Amino acid sequence: MTKADIVERVYKEAGFSKKEASDLVDLVFKVIKDTLARGEKVKISGFGNFSIRDKASRVGRNPQTGEAMEISARRVLTFKPSQVLKEDITGRYAHRIDEKGKEDTSIAPKEGKPQALSSFLNNDDSKDDENEFNGF
Repeated sequence: MTKADIVERVYKEAGFSKKEASDLVDLVFKVIKDTLARGEKVKISGFGNFSIRDKASRVGRNPQTGEAMEISARRVLTFKPSQVLKEDITGRYAHRIDEKGKEDTSIAPKEGKPQALSSFLNNDDSKDDENEFNGF
């Protein structure tokens, strides 16, 4: 899914004009990016947490030569999905995985309204207290 796909979904499902949907999606991404750039966490109920983490320098190996080399310290962006989102994904698709770990995409996902969507739309923190929308 691309940003254009998200704009199209917002346009169709929320009833905004395409320009308003595009501006809204851009604004949401800008707010998330700016919040993370300040070093703050972004917590979205029913979806997950975005955060910046510092990684220390470490010794790694060049995969081509096997030679040891130092990997410099850096900051990385991390995303941890909420428990509700994980349950939605695994619950709807787990039956498509065979005993060898291969997915049979010809089998339809299980029916039902995803809990993460309803939790996010209703801002229901009952299942996901740790993952609240924060910083906006």
